[in-house]
Amino acid sequence: MARRMGTQTAELTSKPRILGTYSIVGPKEGKGPLKSFFDEVLEDDTCGCKTFEAAETQMQLKAARQVLSSVNLKEKDISYMFSGDLINQLMPSCFMAREVNIPFLGLYGACSTFIEGISMASMCLEGGFGDNMLVVVSSHFSTAERQYRAPLEMGSQRSPASQWTVTGCGAVVLSSKGNKAPYVTHITIGKVKDYGITDPNEMGAAMSPAAVDTIKQHFEDTGRKPSDYDLIVSGDLGAIGKQITIDLLKEYGYDISSNYIDCGDEIFDDQVQATNSGGSGAGCCATVMSSMIYKGLVCGKYKRVLLIATGALLSAISSLQGESIPAIAHAIAIECGGE
Repeated sequence: MARRMGTQTAELTSKPRILGTYSIVGPKEGKGPLKSFFDEVLEDDTCGCKTFEAAETQMQLKAARQVLSSVNLKEKDISYMFSGDLINQLMPSCFMAREVNIPFLGLYGACSTFIEGISMASMCLEGGFGDNMLVVVSSHFSTAERQYRAPLEMGSQRSPASQWTVTGCGAVVLSSKGNKAPYVTHITIGKVKDYGITDPNEMGAAMSPAAVDTIKQHFEDTGRKPSDYDLIVSGDLGAIGKQITIDLLKEYGYDISSNYIDCGDEIFDDQVQATNSGGSGAGCCATVMSSMIYKGLVCGKYKRVLLIATGALLSAISSLQGESIPAIAHAIAIECGGE
């Protein structure tokens, strides 16, 4: 039975297991520093479809089927599927869900959706509401950019602080079984924070306060400290947001600089790929965490990892209306071994 810790954290005593993962990325991501970790690199980011939105649906569908196959499960074995993306009304996720025979819960947490999905799936397993859960999350550069910013055909100049939406999809299967698989031990659900950033190109600055608040609360709730983790990973703050997070946490007495990385800062080589502040998008942390991080846990490189995914909760409408950008961050602790 889960145990409440502090104000925002739950300790999961049943140890929900991450049985397997599958990651798909686009051609640009497949040329980045993490290319050897991804399960599949697309040669064509349209996936043979007429629209980029349809391509994102196909990414999700393939990732879902491949991860199920990798752990020898069928659609009928999955109790609930949690899926999300960045497009209006979760179009890619909903259209993917119509192709599979699995009870579906659509999620929107912007770029935090992957950890939100794992959190909810883990809670369902902890509560005994099923034996196996599926989480599938994606984003696509060509769908998100034209929804939130400008038509691609305009060729608009990118701000130095801007981030490049990742074309990619990550899928994971969580289960109440699987003794040797990495398991979720703690979940810290974040609060929405808004520090008045209005520029949609300043995602790192908009989201870092939410990341700081959740990380700080996780340490306070659990009594843990940065050195208790082999690795602390944020979702997609990029180079600018990453540094802001380090600096702000130091003001609260937490120095994470020695064991902290950010998925958005890792997935691209800005000097070569001209991605400015790094990667972003729901697929950013979904692909990095279901590839490099998960494989590091499985092979024993990491024993305990803290994963924090941040999301900028703006919309195409809110930015045009001059609204500031609310942000959210959720965290999960994953361990391997030590049983």
